[in-house]
Amino acid sequence: MDEITKVVRDYIIREYVQEGDDREISETTPLLSSGLVDSFSMVSLLRFLEKKYAIHIPDADATPEAFDTVQRIVALVRRFHRAGVGSV
Repeated sequence: MDEITKVVRDYIIREYVQEGDDREISETTPLLSSGLVDSFSMVSLLRFLEKKYAIHIPDADATPEAFDTVQRIVALVRRFHRAGVGSV
């Protein structure tokens, strides 16, 4: 697991998985469509990523589909990081 994937996955587990929830969170686990992450949580995750990686993800790209799995979130972070300050 690369660094960005680990950061995103760990953040989701820390912030959104309730104690006692034995759900396994992998790179392809549905987040929004399963109800694990809601639209308000998605906004806080977006802000966390923008601050952590010094990027800006436009609203048009911050869609529920783009935030539905760790894998998609990582792809989004990489796309905007490369566009701004180099590869991650």
